[in-house]
Amino acid sequence: MASPNFGTVIRNVRLPCTDSETSTWDIACLGGRVQSITSSGSCAPHDEAQIIEADGGVVVPSLCHSHIHLDKCFILGQCDPLITGSLPEALRVTNKAKAEFPKDIDNLYARATHLIRESVEAGVTAMRAFVEVDTTVGFACLHMGLQLAKEWAEVCHIQIVAFAQEALYASATSTEPGPNYDMLCDAVSRPGVSVVGSAPWVEPDRTHALKNIELILSLAEWNNLHADFHLDYNLDPDAVPMVWHVLRQMRQRSWSRSSGKLVTIGHATRLGLFSSGEWAELKRATDILPLEIVALPQSDVYMMGRADPSGRVPVPLVGRTINAPQVYRDHGVRVALSVNNVENAFTPQGSLDPLTLASLGVALFQVGTEPDWRVLLRSVSTTSKEAIGVMHGGNASGESVDEGDGIVPRVGDSADFVVVHGARRWQSTVLNPGFDRTTFYKGNVVARRRAQRWNANTGGEINN
Repeated sequence: MASPNFGTVIRNVRLPCTDSETSTWDIACLGGRVQSITSSGSCAPHDEAQIIEADGGVVVPSLCHSHIHLDKCFILGQCDPLITGSLPEALRVTNKAKAEFPKDIDNLYARATHLIRESVEAGVTAMRAFVEVDTTVGFACLHMGLQLAKEWAEVCHIQIVAFAQEALYASATSTEPGPNYDMLCDAVSRPGVSVVGSAPWVEPDRTHALKNIELILSLAEWNNLHADFHLDYNLDPDAVPMVWHVLRQMRQRSWSRSSGKLVTIGHATRLGLFSSGEWAELKRATDILPLEIVALPQSDVYMMGRADPSGRVPVPLVGRTINAPQVYRDHGVRVALSVNNVENAFTPQGSLDPLTLASLGVALFQVGTEPDWRVLLRSVSTTSKEAIGVMHGGNASGESVDEGDGIVPRVGDSADFVVVHGARRWQSTVLNPGFDRTTFYKGNVVARRRAQRWNANTGGEINN
């Protein structure tokens, strides 16, 4: 890592702006922030500064997993075979597999470490990591998450969510929450936990789902935590979105942006059916209340919109997750995009690389314009960081990020970047993100990723 006294200089790098193809720059970083941005060759660094040659690659904001499960990644091989691919089946086979987590702690750590390492090498420097707490896994996943967050603290900011995937109420007749809630209360009091979360839709009925929301918001208030819900995970036009109840509760509790604590909702596929009037109502609410939205395309498109018993598919492919570019373009609401899971029953397919989500979004949402591509790039970087509270809606000078778009670095910004080597236009980082990358966190190089190449035509040595 760079000396804190002499900093880091990224040389010969292209910025993600309109003239990126013709101009290259030097970015000097000191004390974790951008100290200067000057034309290539004009920066005169200290002799002991760390010099990183970008070779004309494109720099973009470092990436963020605003919603990812640290304990349930890479478990498909430990699950019963999938027969229907349905949500109930995913819950069933995952619950069976996770009962083994406390019995094989080494496997739990190894899978989570793999997720973090591969993510950082792709350019991730911040993540909100869900770890489950309930009577099945106890605190095994929480202990793992807290330990890894410490081990990786100089490389990646990892927010640990004490997460109740299982119901807090035992049955529809329960008047008080059960042992899963008691364990969650214990978990959120532990040092290192930043967020409390739940999946209200797993409760026995809607009444208890709404009570679940209230319990989680109270735990967040009492423990000065963020709250994060798996919410409105359906495509039923007759289902009343629970986000309205969340907002009512936030108003009643006088939840404000000045507290610095956010309420985030993940999945939220039901919002994709909103009318223009409903989006306008949500925009008015979120202009005042700190509520953020994270869509999970890899999971949502796979899981949502399956045929009903009559064989009817209720929603076309594009409507199975929130269309982030359209929602911002038409309604001014920012939606983050995140990976969620990899190689489990909820998301068998996909990559840990957030840039692949931006690329997927181009085809999925059928967006062919540069402004929409920038929304997608922002959704997996700056918007995702805002959604988990590690970056606020402004830069170091206090200007709103929407006076630019938060993608082009400015003097005083946090020096958290990823250089995509081989790219010569910022557009390529969305349309065809290259493999070779260098990740910077607080101005330091924290990961490099390079492909080893050989082909029979151009020759060369094969390195095993």
